[in-house]
Amino acid sequence: MALKTLLTQNKKSILQRWFNLIADTYPAGVSGFLKDSDRFTNPVGYTISQEINSLYDELLQGRVDSDKAAASLDNIIKIRAVQDFSPQEAISFVFLLKKAMADELGSEIEKKQSFGEWLDFEPGIDKLASIAFDKYVKCREKICELRVNEVKADREIAFRLLRLMGGKNGEHGEAVE
Repeated sequence: MALKTLLTQNKKSILQRWFNLIADTYPAGVSGFLKDSDRFTNPVGYTISQEINSLYDELLQGRVDSDKAAASLDNIIKIRAVQDFSPQEAISFVFLLKKAMADELGSEIEKKQSFGEWLDFEPGIDKLASIAFDKYVKCREKICELRVNEVKADREIAFRLLRLMGGKNGEHGEAVE
């Protein structure tokens, strides 16, 4: 498979391009900071860098449904789900791989006439995106659940304080609850 060889040989440049495209989805000040992928000074950049590397390897091996690919998507989506991204923006990083590949290998793919192989390879990226969307929805559901529980806990604390301040009944002899 000529395309797989090209993708393997150009892995480093494709991953760098993909990472930069992902970083560019953030506001200008954050984008520059995100590009520092040191584990300790920028754990978000580091996590994204590591996980896209893993995703790329799984994609090359045709294992987009693997537990490893799912875990990598989960780690990135957890980051993007808590940020101010719309669902489309949150999962767009997967599709940016297509752009990174085209930017880095477009002329090579054309020269070697690997379009048929590309058409066979591209659905794997789309499958990753659909898995990422499912993970995004689950993360957002969890965030909503946590917020509801937080409101319930705050409400319970407020009622307890009212009971402590006014005895078992409220000020006007009514039960509080």
